[in-house]
Amino acid sequence: LSILLSLLVPTHTTRSPDCGGILTPAGLSYLAEVSKPHAEAVLRQDLMAPTVPDLFLSSPKPSRNQINSVKVADLSLSLIPDTGLRLSIDVDLGVTPAPSTTKVMRMSILVDLHVEMNPEGNLELVTSACKPTMEEMQSTEEMESKSSSSDMEKEINIDKICLEVSKLLLLPNEQLMALTAQFPVTPSCQLQYLPLAAPMFSEQGITISLQTTFQVAGMAIPLPVSPMPFSMPEPASSSPSHLTLAFSEHFYTSLFFALEMAGAFNMTILSPLTTATMSQKITQMGSLFQEDLPVMLQAVFRSSSRVVLEEGKAALKIFLTVHVGTSASAFQSFLSMNVDMSAGILLSIVDTRMMISAATIEDVEISLAASDVGPIPAALLEELFLPTIREEVLAQMNVVLSEGVFLPHMYSFTYTDVNVMIHKDYVLVPCNLKLRSRTG
Repeated sequence: LSILLSLLVPTHTTRSPDCGGILTPAGLSYLAEVSKPHAEAVLRQDLMAPTVPDLFLSSPKPSRNQINSVKVADLSLSLIPDTGLRLSIDVDLGVTPAPSTTKVMRMSILVDLHVEMNPEGNLELVTSACKPTMEEMQSTEEMESKSSSSDMEKEINIDKICLEVSKLLLLPNEQLMALTAQFPVTPSCQLQYLPLAAPMFSEQGITISLQTTFQVAGMAIPLPVSPMPFSMPEPASSSPSHLTLAFSEHFYTSLFFALEMAGAFNMTILSPLTTATMSQKITQMGSLFQEDLPVMLQAVFRSSSRVVLEEGKAALKIFLTVHVGTSASAFQSFLSMNVDMSAGILLSIVDTRMMISAATIEDVEISLAASDVGPIPAALLEELFLPTIREEVLAQMNVVLSEGVFLPHMYSFTYTDVNVMIHKDYVLVPCNLKLRSRTG
């Protein structure tokens, strides 16, 4: 398999998106909201860190501005179309300049951010401009010197805060790195979402286009070429959802192709028939088998399965060759038939995985491919084998699919309030983000 794959890989050079997502202004507001307590904790640690402990109480230090409270009054993220994001933070600092006085300073930070793609192909949040200001809000002292806010600026070193301002959001670069992690589909098959370019910023939100790649036994596999280029559908002007994910028809076809290449769908099915019960219908069986043996079916893919998306429904087209035989010592086939099936697919989301299950067989065609026991009409093949094929093929495929497929996601968040909308050629998944509760 690995030699075959290495020969095929160089031919696969096309880079086009097959899925992606749009983070809406509502999603940005949620990210700002959950970043607020985190930003407060980081600032409290940075600004209230104790100085060298005063070991000699008899030699008091000269009084200095002591920050004894840090409260993030406001933290917001807004879109700057075609450019990036603006982060705005207002922080109220409780300052004690002398033992009996307290004053509140307002530190405001305005930061422009954009997302770049680094040479390794990962997305990075980069600070492009940072403007901090300080002003005094209120004081218990009757007379305050005008220079107090500039004194505080010197003491706090707000330039250092600008250098580390991205720390105030919830680990954005680690979150972005998580998008391109390798996720297992089966033990031998992994999937990875690769960004094709830096995200696009518009009034509708932040749009990122991704290409899915698969590895089988550690080697990248060439996927079938998409019949049409996929672009993210335009989002509704004011979507209430935090995020809309989109997956092309080609994404699903590629997934099933990768699972076939990994051998995940190779099936051995025990039939309720035996050679003796079959010989009652096919007389030549009697001369081929003197003893009564159980009949086995082995199903392999004759050509790649395809997923077809229509308004409101998804179908899987399966093209199998089913070998019928016995396995007294090793499997020996005495009959082969071509089985073409169409099955309805159900899609749902659990946590950060897409659950896919083949639900009902809607259409089956059986024809004889090869026979050691003479010609057999299609009607007899259906009578003998169709009930078993109907029951077992989908059941065994669903076992493979039962773990679900990881969606592109940031590791600290899960998806809630999910809606799966199937359209012609693509699937849309509007959902909300939810910060996972930290344990331990």
